[in-house]
Amino acid sequence: MRHTVDLGTKGRYAVMAMADLALHSSGRPVALAEIAQRQDISLSYLEQLLTNLRKKGMIKSTRGPRGGYVLDRSPADISVLDIVKAIEEPVRRRRRKNGFPVDMTTARGWDLTASLWRELDERVEEFLGSVSLDDIVNRRVVGEGQVFEPGQDPFPDPSASG
Repeated sequence: MRHTVDLGTKGRYAVMAMADLALHSSGRPVALAEIAQRQDISLSYLEQLLTNLRKKGMIKSTRGPRGGYVLDRSPADISVLDIVKAIEEPVRRRRRKNGFPVDMTTARGWDLTASLWRELDERVEEFLGSVSLDDIVNRRVVGEGQVFEPGQDPFPDPSASG
């Protein structure tokens, strides 16, 4: 049975954190607390995510007063799919029968919709694999097309503009 990517909260937050790193790093380590504050993610939860991403070789960490995290590869070389697969466990499409999980490839009625879900899974993976961190930071996802300078925040705090 084909395992699919599960785009859950962990994956979404990991993509947010990695996009934040791509936008704010400029080669210098970014403190965990800065990312947590900007992205409104719990510090301990973010630390777990970044630890997993570090173990997968996507980011590097440095200790000390000026420590933090940096990307270990160019933002153009890291896809959203890479991040999600590094964080989320693959899932199998399942349903319940009488309260018990049933593998949907063997359940009656599955044949009617199997190709629909398989095609959806493939298209989601294809799309996530085609979008890089560089695309996100430079707003090249779904025709947004606006390019920002490195370190420029595309989402400034409206209350800061007086």
